[in-house]
Amino acid sequence: MTFKRLSLLFVFAMFFLGACAPVVTPQAGQPEVPAQTLENPPVLPAPTATRQDSAATETVGGKLVIYSGRSEALIQPVLDAFRALYPNVEIALKAGSNSEIANALMEEQGNPQADVFIATEIFTAQKLSENGVLAPYTPAQPDLLPADVRSADGTWVALTRRARVILYNTNLVSPEELPASIFDLTDPKWKGQVAAANSTNGSMQAQIAVMRHLYGEETTEAWLKGLMDNEVTFFGGHTDVRKAVAAGEFKLGLVNHYYYHLQLAEGSPVGVIYPDQGEGQKGVITNATAAGLIKGGANPTAARAFLDFLLSPEGQRIFAEQNYEYPVLPGVPLREGVRPLDEVRLAPFSLPEVVQDFDATFDLMEKVGLP
Repeated sequence: MTFKRLSLLFVFAMFFLGACAPVVTPQAGQPEVPAQTLENPPVLPAPTATRQDSAATETVGGKLVIYSGRSEALIQPVLDAFRALYPNVEIALKAGSNSEIANALMEEQGNPQADVFIATEIFTAQKLSENGVLAPYTPAQPDLLPADVRSADGTWVALTRRARVILYNTNLVSPEELPASIFDLTDPKWKGQVAAANSTNGSMQAQIAVMRHLYGEETTEAWLKGLMDNEVTFFGGHTDVRKAVAAGEFKLGLVNHYYYHLQLAEGSPVGVIYPDQGEGQKGVITNATAAGLIKGGANPTAARAFLDFLLSPEGQRIFAEQNYEYPVLPGVPLREGVRPLDEVRLAPFSLPEVVQDFDATFDLMEKVGLP
């Protein structure tokens, strides 16, 4: 089995991270407060995880090779901050899709070329771990992180969380007609007016897998067929979805929450819905990014320092402020305007159960002919 299929398999890993959060029922469909530029970023606790004295940081050096399923634009601010802290480390970044990067790591397993792997989801990391590509890693201060953000064997760790939301064009959709559930996207009133990522997108794949777990095979299949019958347009990625909704080509889009904030920051007329918040509804599905050390990598010292930095207050703050994501490290403030997850009803599910049954999700997508 190649990572073309497996890439689906991993994208969800973090829906699970929110499963233990308290359930709060905000008003369904209520638009989120617009994000604003932070002129005075919140003060974080002293960064004990990575901020050492200059002598200690100067002992870490050499070439650090990072393979990333995240785009260069989203990861570069963190790389720059790490280099400022560790000036003797030279960074080489190889970016691509999760499946491309994972396949490269598998091919290079006998002669590893990378030191760190970063994914847009956790399932790819889990599959690499099962194939012996990743090495165990314990964060500098493991007690600061929730137990459910790391794999049982310590070979991967979650970096950030994201929520699956509905983006809408505020010039085309009135508050009174806002959908309240992902199942509303199959309503004929939205026929031809919805955009989403296609079956090759990790976040979409993960959502479908979790839906099978939450709602069952038949209900999820009916939802997918309903999307197709409703002439939903499927794009290769969420950036195309958010831009098309902002341009008025579609009224609604199914995306990760930070795409709303990125589009809003461009001055677009968009709003966001955290769906399925009503009585008896399952709640919002979440997912996460992940990272791990490459077994046999040439620079394990710099690799560990880099992962420690990603999980430190500095690194987590960059993800929150630059990308509007949810930090996994408790106590790191969200970017202004991002709705706290403890104010949202989150879908409950068991990650191990979802992971074990992922092939069936891929089969379902093939069965219904999801683009």
